[in-house]
Amino acid sequence: MKFPFFLFSPLFFVFGSFAKVTEPLPGQETSFHGFSMFSDPKKGTKIVVPRKIAPGKPWVWRARFWGHEPQFDLAMLELGYHVVFCNVGNLFGNHEAIERGNKFYDYLVIQHEFSKKAILEGMSRGGLFIYNWAAANPGKVAAIYGDAPVLDFKSCPGGKGNGQGSASACKTCLIAYGLTEETAQDFSGKPIDNLQALAKAGISIIHVVGAADIVVPVAENTTIAEKRYQKLGGVFEVIQKEGVGHHPHSLKDSAPIVSFILRNQK
Repeated sequence: MKFPFFLFSPLFFVFGSFAKVTEPLPGQETSFHGFSMFSDPKKGTKIVVPRKIAPGKPWVWRARFWGHEPQFDLAMLELGYHVVFCNVGNLFGNHEAIERGNKFYDYLVIQHEFSKKAILEGMSRGGLFIYNWAAANPGKVAAIYGDAPVLDFKSCPGGKGNGQGSASACKTCLIAYGLTEETAQDFSGKPIDNLQALAKAGISIIHVVGAADIVVPVAENTTIAEKRYQKLGGVFEVIQKEGVGHHPHSLKDSAPIVSFILRNQK
């Protein structure tokens, strides 16, 4: 059998191979509940690698409170999903946070060939980031899992409704957005006001909330979003837990959350 001459040319071996060389994951390798985790303090990122990577390299992008109540994260790792984190603390989902998230997304998708659609997971004020990032990038989101998520910073940390609020966190939030208490009243850049793009993209949403939450009142955040999203034709499921005091996160058994994500991810 005769082979084309160019296959034997030195230039072919330099330029002819189109196999992509994936660079090493950034940062120091440590353990996250028995899984390899790469942490880069300079960039504020964490990447946890499953023991066996699922086809298509799917991933969960967790916002805020890394490592707290990790049941869902561990379940998804067992299924072959990467779980990642990008520090956007004290930015409350503002423009800078979105830009930082965009760079992290591009890095994972371009340099490490992660799936082009991420599952977004946001606890408490992490809800502001995942919803605002999704609204800016609806085509890059597979599904959303919010856990007692903040969707209106007038409610939390503002405390303008029935929530207890936090004066210091509220001040930081207003600075992050360049707002005053007066201008914040008419600000329309909150997740609760920007659900149309998510519904149009067909992004399914699940929330886990505590019925008696006094930090992120359900009625001022999840309930409003649920009604508005369903009116837009979107899939929005809520798992409500009984309890008192500070908002309790996650479920002891994350199976209902995992099942929803697997059924509804795009």
